[in-house]
Amino acid sequence: MPFRRPRHWLRWLIGSVAVLVVLAAAGPFVYIHFFNGSTPAALSLPTAAATASGSSTPTTGTVAASGSAGGTWTIGSGSTVGYRVNEKLLGQNATAVGRTTSGSGHMVINGTTVTAATFSVPMATIHSDKSQRDGQFDGRIMDVAKYPTGTFTLTSPISLAPLPANGVTKDYTAHGTLTLHGTTRPVTFTLTTERKGAQIDAVGHIRVLFSNWNIQNPSFAGFVTTQDYGQLEFLLVFDKS
Repeated sequence: MPFRRPRHWLRWLIGSVAVLVVLAAAGPFVYIHFFNGSTPAALSLPTAAATASGSSTPTTGTVAASGSAGGTWTIGSGSTVGYRVNEKLLGQNATAVGRTTSGSGHMVINGTTVTAATFSVPMATIHSDKSQRDGQFDGRIMDVAKYPTGTFTLTSPISLAPLPANGVTKDYTAHGTLTLHGTTRPVTFTLTTERKGAQIDAVGHIRVLFSNWNIQNPSFAGFVTTQDYGQLEFLLVFDKS
């Protein structure tokens, strides 16, 4: 009678391969959804005020704006600038977010018109929750050593008239130039603001198509893939100088 070797090893091998396949598929999902923390929400105004897009009618609890808004307003504490990019990690959807509180700049209001505004960000201060991602951002993607600063400059005046009451938000259209990675391009976006006496909060999101700014797509070696654009998001807190 011929000798037959037990086939337990074959079943064990097949089972092990199946387990590895499952782990390969489920690993990124488990990591993203259970160990990677929560993705920061998009930047927004820090208080829930009544939205008065295109209107300056105050709501209950607001008071009329006191004093002239004219003068120079400087970016102060509480301001945040960063990026938001949708990505896939081995087929699993995720959102990469990097931010900094090191922005600086100012705006000038003459009467009820914003006549000038600019803000800049030292790119090396933008950080996400992953040092590996930051290394790619600082190096091959944004090359912060060669292009250390990102800058926005307003190119068309913004009329604020009639000036909203304190505590009322209002939307405006902003036109300007955005400089990233050594390339300057025109941009247009919605700016949402709220005046709080001697403080004005402004939040906005600018879509950045990577190829327009000669930015290398963040996708990496088939491991991480991204869309061909990201969002530059900012919350600027202006204090009256």
